[in-house]
Amino acid sequence: MIAHLLLLATILVPLGMLASEMTPRGRARLPGLLVYAPWPGLAAALLASGQPPLVIYADWLRLTLTLEAPSAVLLGVAALLWSAAGAYARAYLGSKPGAARFAGWWLLTLSGSLGVFIAGDLVTFYFTFALVSLAAYGLVVHDATDRARRAGAIYLALAVLGEVFLLFAFALLAVNIPGQSLAISDAVAALPTSPVRDATILLLILGFGLKAGLVPLHVWLPLAHPAAPMPASAVLSGAIIKAGIIGLIRFLPFDGSIAAWGEILGVLGFLTAFYGVALGITQSNPKTILAYSSVSQMGVVMAALGFGLAAGDASTPLSAAHYASHHVLAKGALFLGVGVAYATGERRLWWVMAPVLLLVLSFGGLPFTGGALAKEATKGQLGDGWLGWLAAFSAAGTTMLMLHFAARLRAGLAASAEARAGRSLVLPFAVMVAAALLLPWMLYPGAVKLWPALWPVLLGALLFLALRRWGAHLPQPPEGDLLVFAERGAARIAPPLAERASAIEATLRAWPSAGLALLGIGVTLGLAMAWAAP
Repeated sequence: MIAHLLLLATILVPLGMLASEMTPRGRARLPGLLVYAPWPGLAAALLASGQPPLVIYADWLRLTLTLEAPSAVLLGVAALLWSAAGAYARAYLGSKPGAARFAGWWLLTLSGSLGVFIAGDLVTFYFTFALVSLAAYGLVVHDATDRARRAGAIYLALAVLGEVFLLFAFALLAVNIPGQSLAISDAVAALPTSPVRDATILLLILGFGLKAGLVPLHVWLPLAHPAAPMPASAVLSGAIIKAGIIGLIRFLPFDGSIAAWGEILGVLGFLTAFYGVALGITQSNPKTILAYSSVSQMGVVMAALGFGLAAGDASTPLSAAHYASHHVLAKGALFLGVGVAYATGERRLWWVMAPVLLLVLSFGGLPFTGGALAKEATKGQLGDGWLGWLAAFSAAGTTMLMLHFAARLRAGLAASAEARAGRSLVLPFAVMVAAALLLPWMLYPGAVKLWPALWPVLLGALLFLALRRWGAHLPQPPEGDLLVFAERGAARIAPPLAERASAIEATLRAWPSAGLALLGIGVTLGLAMAWAAP
């Protein structure tokens, strides 16, 4: 009973807090509640994993909530990041105009972000996935700059495209499930023998790959992350893109029945991993570099999922979740650290850069860090033969890229050498640093061989020194890379589309409760799927 209440509260508590926006006093208090909104999700991750699912069924409603081991790992770390970033957001926004509106979008996105980890049927998953995808638009455009508006318009267009892919995929899944069930487990069991199997898998990879940053569907990340406020960037990169990862984990069968598709996903994953590094080292904005590093690291997760699919390795979902959980913690900490570093002067910067450097090297798999454990977790999928070499060189590239990030961050100091970031910014950053360094040892402790883990980091450090020496000669593609070339080719149709996007954006921003409209859209789509199901 307690487990079921926690699962319900994970989705409903943030939405209930949103109701306080209807009164002036409630709007003023709303930003201060953000730190507490994810706590039911954190409690559910600790207490509800492996419990019988909660099923609510009526003629007009189908709701199934469940929590399996991979989802519990990601739910727990995502809830922790949302809580720390919520505390950071309260201090970051202060009493600025629009703080309550930002909090409203935040709570909507939070409800969907945590909901995807516990949704047990197609309707509930689609509703929560749509919620996190569409509501995050409000976080991206919050600053209302031209850059934010452009990033928001592109993000929203691609988010809707992803929803279309998944709507078709879920429709194909639903019609092939025996009986009246819409449970995800039943849909996955029926997928290998479905007459439209290949079309369904393609749509799933496109829909979830777009959210997770699979190349060439990654272009929204390097645009949205730098444009969003700092706490929003932290959850966009740390938690929100994991909606795509959990989708791949939960909707693909790891029994060897789709081995060819696994190989395709694995190859695309490694392509994404190296592409993210190649583009990231050409950038100068620390937040953009972090965005490309997220593309690269999600590529590694998708490579592990793909080759685990190909091998029929049933341990793959949990291994991928362990790897992704380190990314949630460490990348969230680094985005918060960017804001702390920018508010810190030269004489006090060392205490910011010291933990940042430790996290930076952990992404490459530095021994005795959580990153080393994360890479060890995927050894079963990426540890042998040419896959092992690709994973090792990917770690070296990640080390080079993250050291490049640290160097660029070091250049962005506060004007005053004595400047000090406020305690309300430093504390959430410190909590996430500690979590990134310590929690992996609690979640998936293991033994890491020293030299196999160390040499990619050393190689990456040498590559970084070469980058410092000759990097100025590299071409410098703009943020969004492939999209820029597409925009140039579509120059004739861009002005009317941009004009319409601006009009929509202005309307939404003028309405403090605009997020409720997106909630209504999600409910409508979910109910339509439930009504149309056999």
